[in-house]
Amino acid sequence: MSLRHTTHLVATVLVALLLYSCASIGSPEGGPRDYTPPVMVKASPTPGALRVDKGHIVLNFNEIVQIKDQQKKVVISPTQHEAPLIKTLGKRITIDLRDTLLPNTTYCIDFADAIVDNNEGNALEGFSYAFSTGDSIDTLQVSGIVLRARDLEPMQHVIVGLHTNLDDSAFTRLPFDRLSRTNDRGQFTLRNLKPGRYHVFALTDMDGDYRMARSEDIAFLDEIIVPSVGTYESMDTVFTWDHKVDTVMPGVHPLYLPNDLLLCMFNENYRSHYLKTAKRIDRNRLHVLLSAPSDSLPRLEVLSPRPTRDDWCVLQYTPKRDSVFYWLTDSALTRADTITTALHYMHTDSLDRLVPTTDTIKFAVVKTAAQIKAERQVTKKKKKHDSEEEETDSIVPHITLAAVQKGTLEIGDTIAIQCETPLSSIDQRGVHLEMKRDSLWIPMTDVSPLQLAHDYDPMRYVVMAPLKPDSTYRLTIDSAAVRSLYDLPSMPFKMEVKVRGVEEYANVFFSVNVRDSAFAQLVDGSQRVIQTSAVKGGKFEFHNVLPGTYFVLLVLDKNGNGQWDTGNYSQHLQPEEVYYYPKKLRLRRNWDVEQAWNIYETAIDMQKPLDIKRNRPASENRQKKQGNDEEEEDEYDDEFNSQGFGDNIYSGNRYRDYQNNRRRR
Repeated sequence: MSLRHTTHLVATVLVALLLYSCASIGSPEGGPRDYTPPVMVKASPTPGALRVDKGHIVLNFNEIVQIKDQQKKVVISPTQHEAPLIKTLGKRITIDLRDTLLPNTTYCIDFADAIVDNNEGNALEGFSYAFSTGDSIDTLQVSGIVLRARDLEPMQHVIVGLHTNLDDSAFTRLPFDRLSRTNDRGQFTLRNLKPGRYHVFALTDMDGDYRMARSEDIAFLDEIIVPSVGTYESMDTVFTWDHKVDTVMPGVHPLYLPNDLLLCMFNENYRSHYLKTAKRIDRNRLHVLLSAPSDSLPRLEVLSPRPTRDDWCVLQYTPKRDSVFYWLTDSALTRADTITTALHYMHTDSLDRLVPTTDTIKFAVVKTAAQIKAERQVTKKKKKHDSEEEETDSIVPHITLAAVQKGTLEIGDTIAIQCETPLSSIDQRGVHLEMKRDSLWIPMTDVSPLQLAHDYDPMRYVVMAPLKPDSTYRLTIDSAAVRSLYDLPSMPFKMEVKVRGVEEYANVFFSVNVRDSAFAQLVDGSQRVIQTSAVKGGKFEFHNVLPGTYFVLLVLDKNGNGQWDTGNYSQHLQPEEVYYYPKKLRLRRNWDVEQAWNIYETAIDMQKPLDIKRNRPASENRQKKQGNDEEEEDEYDDEFNSQGFGDNIYSGNRYRDYQNNRRRR
């Protein structure tokens, strides 16, 4: 082969290789994911600077940053009357305080976890910046957690504040002296405090004035807090960029106390009392809706036209007495297009007092477009029939009855029916209840008459009868055995139900280290209460529970009224304490479970199972979503092993008690 041909062949091969490499486009290999949060590398003024006289602050970081949820997370102490201007530009954050700086004052800007890097969103946790306008800077701090009292949900991003003014009225009159916000676990740290005595509060602060309003969620500590500082030793671990252990070394750190404050947040359920709506639904019904529950029903006095009978209405109302329907029985009222009344009810005055008041209300008939259209169609048909002189086979007006439960009843249930309107009479001879034996229906003779289920609902009736498990029943009501308030007869009614057998249920038995008045509740995954059981002699039970996954909570019922009660700040009344059994119960049919429970054994903020926790940190959300089924099974396989209660002593602070008992062990 000649040199010329050889050169040509080599050139051809090189071109081919070049073209192949250009055509084979591959994905570039990326490096490991960045888990490192931003780092502040410079600040002006420097952190902890003294004698600062300008409110312009610049923070520089090692990478591009953003501020996430600024309005919800960033707070400044002392509180600012005029909102500061906070901006991000690349690796820089600037803060301009618009209020005049106070002399000899420590300022603290708490960012919580609002600062994140631009690429991965890694948050700089618990970051704060402080400076002083005087010759010294305050350095004490206190910390703790805020949980919702009713269900132990972590209260995320709520205000926590301190008052040096120890008067009770300071919480309602004055903005906080120092403040911070909780993180997504409900935890908080109040930094840069001066020595002194403080009251501690938490607040949702819907109106942004840093003081209590009765409609807001609040929490308060009864004790006075005195911040202090000590030291503690630890073995500190240095990690590499990929979260592997690099170095372990001893360290000495400041210990700021108290660091175990537990604030239980509640709402006083205060609602101003006033009339929300009063309207005439149709000719037979009036409706009055109040803004808040009431101890007494509103009283409606008819002024015009005058009723011809004393029992001119039948009442239907909610158990809270805030919504009342008046079913009119007097024809003089049903025929009237307008009814003038005097409504007597309790009203909140300008001094926040509940006082009786009277309003004059006119209830006028208002026809909807659908009603007008229906009336026109009826009139049109009537004219057509009259003109053709045809006999119409009119349907006799009647009322219908409906079964409240269909198919299957639980043990302990009663047979219930719902009516369209209140009833005027019931012929009990036309009501028949039968039990099925083999293929025969046997009439039951030991049956109470059909009767109202509740005094406040004149449209729901029950048949009181001893229903046996694993049995089938049939309720029959004859035609016209029931007549409505407007004398309309009922159509024939028949329903058939089966009561479950005892083998289809599970039973749960708990021993608990509680001797005072308390009750427990069994709830499902939606936290709907399935059963409630009083604690007696350190024990409570749930009977006839359908198979499924459940959770248990316990309420220390101080007043013994059988329900959870909220707190009241003016009365120094804390909400009743709630505890969660920290494991879920998987119940199977025909199965009994016995379990011992020490309500103080698990930290109060760790008690509520993750499955029903709503306010979860992002890390726990990922854990729940991704999950490790094998680990989860291991966690709950021993959920019914008994555990002793021990000899623990409790101080009343549930957050602190857990830590103290853990140290003893």
